[in-house]
Amino acid sequence: MAGISVTLEGDNIQLAFQKGEQSTAVVMDPHAARSLVRAVSQLLTAIGESAGEEGEDMPEELVDVTSQTIDVGMDEHGMAVVALQAGAMPPFLLRLKDDEARHIAQSLLEILNSPRDVRVSHGDH
Repeated sequence: MAGISVTLEGDNIQLAFQKGEQSTAVVMDPHAARSLVRAVSQLLTAIGESAGEEGEDMPEELVDVTSQTIDVGMDEHGMAVVALQAGAMPPFLLRLKDDEARHIAQSLLEILNSPRDVRVSHGDH
């Protein structure tokens, strides 16, 4: 089972994925995170979903998002897919189950809606 966590990394938002022994994390600025939230929310609306869930895992490595844009769409099975570039890694796609996409969207909105001083004070957990 894959795990997803969304946390603060300074003034940026860290999105981490872990499945088995493999883990990947990306760090986004608030603008990129808002774009991702909007895109995932639109996908969930398009497929008739709306509520959210929670889960948390820690990444082994942090990589900054280096894409000019973060593309969000659906694969041939109707699953949410996020395409981006991170650090020196080649561009990659993240396929998300509905509950994973909901969790990311909800968590990013909670972080983005928090005042900056609250974000900084809770950034280490």
